[in-house]
Amino acid sequence: MTELSTPTGREDALRAVPRPDGTAPRALVLGATGYIGGRLVPRLLAAGYRVRVLVRDPARLAAFDWGDEVEVVAGSATDAAALVEASADVDVLYYLIHSMAQGRGFEQADLAAAHAVADAAAAASVHRIVYLGGLHPDGAPLSPHLRSRVEVGEVFLRSGVPTLVLQAGVVIGSGSASFEMIRHLTDVLPYMPAPRWVRNRIQPIAVRDVLHYLLGAARVDPDVNRAVDIGGPDVLRYGQMMNGYAVEAGLPQRPIAPLPVLTPGLASHWVNVVTPVPRSIARPLIASLQNECVMDDHAVDELIPRPEGGLTSYRSAVALALGRVEADTVETSWQDAEVTGVPSDPLPSDPDWAGRTVFTDVRVASTTASPERLWAVIEGIGGDNGWYSAPLLWAVRGWMDRLVGGVGLARGRRSRSRVAVGDVIDFWRVEKVEPGHLLRLRAEMKVPGLAWLDLECDPAPGGDAGGAGSAPGGSRYRQRAVFFPAGLAGRLYWLAVLPFHGFIFRGMANRITAAAEAPDSPGAPAASEASTTSGASTSDRS
Repeated sequence: MTELSTPTGREDALRAVPRPDGTAPRALVLGATGYIGGRLVPRLLAAGYRVRVLVRDPARLAAFDWGDEVEVVAGSATDAAALVEASADVDVLYYLIHSMAQGRGFEQADLAAAHAVADAAAAASVHRIVYLGGLHPDGAPLSPHLRSRVEVGEVFLRSGVPTLVLQAGVVIGSGSASFEMIRHLTDVLPYMPAPRWVRNRIQPIAVRDVLHYLLGAARVDPDVNRAVDIGGPDVLRYGQMMNGYAVEAGLPQRPIAPLPVLTPGLASHWVNVVTPVPRSIARPLIASLQNECVMDDHAVDELIPRPEGGLTSYRSAVALALGRVEADTVETSWQDAEVTGVPSDPLPSDPDWAGRTVFTDVRVASTTASPERLWAVIEGIGGDNGWYSAPLLWAVRGWMDRLVGGVGLARGRRSRSRVAVGDVIDFWRVEKVEPGHLLRLRAEMKVPGLAWLDLECDPAPGGDAGGAGSAPGGSRYRQRAVFFPAGLAGRLYWLAVLPFHGFIFRGMANRITAAAEAPDSPGAPAASEASTTSGASTSDRS
């Protein structure tokens, strides 16, 4: 497993306390493939816990170094049978899920899941529930998403299972949606017209300190059943947070002009245009900033000792996050969160297409580049590397998708060189990876049907790139776009884009193979080596 940054879980104050019979306690994590959960699980393992995860799609665990070190139960937080199986013999249950990006009905969905989990935990005599909620002022009107977080916490506190609700505000770390919103707004805009909430006071917290409190919560006295606030050492206005980022990023200070006309809805549209954060995520984040989010008390200090060396300052958290981004070692990212309402079924095998309407575009190209170099180009596609053909058309397609509420191209990718099942690559999600051979992407853009893109790499037949007279050791590239149309709209869509496919997909195949042959391409040995050494240690960054 990759070496962990602080906290590692091996700290004396965070290590698991054995059961009376000497066996290791068991932790159940709901939300293990999310931003926080994906970082908490390896630290629980390092702390000495046996870890069980409840996930809807076990295949997504392949994206994590720790995926084969945990017990897996397939199911959702409202699946009664799965919850019974998952909750058995559990000492501490971590509830790290919420419906931030879900549309209408998210409050009811959140409550239904919370009640189902609370009932299962009580029936299984789980010793403790730990829930990561939202920092909020008492007695003030709250946004629907923040109100939902409070209601979920109350369900657990009334469950009969001792519960610790950790209420956090803006989380700063590489890959967090809040950090990415600050980062891109500040990077892109030399002058920032902003809503009035930029003057509100906020108490951000570094992701490493959130993980410290989550690990420490498992060791809290069994009689504790309460909510506590957690936050970093700084209380700032949102505008100060943006300019604090600017200083750490080496940028000039940004003039900020609060405007009374920017409602949360309008502001989320603005963020949707300027940053990679889609409107579905930006709106709840912005709505939660309508209130001042500052700790009301420091009761958490009585329950969980602070990290050795103290809490992380905002500026330090930004510097650590920027270091992770620069080193291409972002551990987890908001980008990889599941998108509500998009298809998740895998591509049917070819024989299953019988009797169905399906459109395909297949391109095959030969190259003198080795399969290893060609694979490194395939593995690094998208994000900063782009799609190797008609960048303007790809950009237009991304903007069209954002305008109709889709994710667009701006999500990019978590790592520049490594890819795993469940990862996001722009408006695709990785469905299947056969290292050195196949990368399968499932479309998450708005489209009237189901779409996939296969990129394949194989040694050239007979060891030649193109037959007699070609250099030995070449490879063969195969690219296949598959589209299952939904009704007449889907058929018309395919016909409309068909004229563009000729040069988009043909150019893609030609440029990918040419990039593999270039000496300074992503297919050069350094990139290939990077993709095979993801288990190497990383520096102490968050």
